[in-house]
Amino acid sequence: MVEGEGSLEELVSGPMEGGFKGFFSTRRVLVTGHTGFKGAWLAFWLAELGADVLGFALPPSTSPDLYSACGLDTRIQSIIGDIRDAGQVRGIVDTFRPEIVFHLAAQALVGLSYQDPLGTFSTNVLGTASVLGACAERAGVAAVVSVTSDKCYENQGLERGYVETDPMGGFDPYSASKGCAELVTSSYRRSFFEKAGIGLASARAGNVFGGGDFTEGRLVPDCLKAIRAGEPVRLRYPESIRPWQHVLEPLSGYLLLAKKLCEAPGSFAEGWNFGPSIQDSRPVRDLVACCYEAWGASSGSCWEQEPGDHPHEAALLRLDSAKARSGLGWTPSWGMEEAVRHTVEWHKLFLAGGDLASLMRRQIESHGAGHA
Repeated sequence: MVEGEGSLEELVSGPMEGGFKGFFSTRRVLVTGHTGFKGAWLAFWLAELGADVLGFALPPSTSPDLYSACGLDTRIQSIIGDIRDAGQVRGIVDTFRPEIVFHLAAQALVGLSYQDPLGTFSTNVLGTASVLGACAERAGVAAVVSVTSDKCYENQGLERGYVETDPMGGFDPYSASKGCAELVTSSYRRSFFEKAGIGLASARAGNVFGGGDFTEGRLVPDCLKAIRAGEPVRLRYPESIRPWQHVLEPLSGYLLLAKKLCEAPGSFAEGWNFGPSIQDSRPVRDLVACCYEAWGASSGSCWEQEPGDHPHEAALLRLDSAKARSGLGWTPSWGMEEAVRHTVEWHKLFLAGGDLASLMRRQIESHGAGHA
């Protein structure tokens, strides 16, 4: 923690049933996928909370990348490798002896899953089994949060939000792989983790965006790139409805869930949705217009239909997070417009060469204050 910014842990104690004030300080925490967008934000937050963080992942897949841009590469331990290498994963768990594991490493793009379905299933299914197998064999692991996706559910075009008891499924290889990862997690929980007294839960977030995502093929990064070029962004399915949320929303849920698992593994070792308020499940075109307006660009003709045939994507997806609200005391802080403003603020500072770590620290504080 930086001098004069000691309020961070105090504010995250919020009304979220005691929050996680002081809980992660000095604890050994393993984060897989720490070089990715969500993983880097999570590792950064954990470092701010005083945790001893080790990241394990492939090298960053974009240039620039959040992991390097915010200086995280100098703040935490990092090992580059592949979660499908069960021997390496087991060696890291045995050597580092984590108390808490957040498993985020994944092939995370629907489009890429059509191009490389075998790699997608291998990473998201066998990779998950590799990580969970290593954790089940290691004494001292208290809690594991396995992060999947809102797309793990069999999408039936339901108007209501999907709940944790809805069946797993998936049309495209990515979605199907996340449904499979949920089944793997459930199997390892019942077969190994319950006997070992380790809390294992899965976390299913909405469509996440925020500062530092440079991944081509994701809506917000594509929008910001088009804005800087003075062009409209090209959309495949402008009317598709998704549960949009800032990256800090689900991450606050993951942190709270890990704490609860350590305290009472038998009570929280389940699947949990972390999605936005129902009013923030909105069409793609709405988020695009919001990005242009937040940047200060004209939103009058901010998008155009991309011609041609496109791979299948669900037209409607909403998440119901009532279970997390009642069972964990978790609640989202920012609506879509505010989340976009924070995202634009990050990217403008990045372009200006500013202090991104300080900005991320302030955004974490602001997000926590929203629970007050």
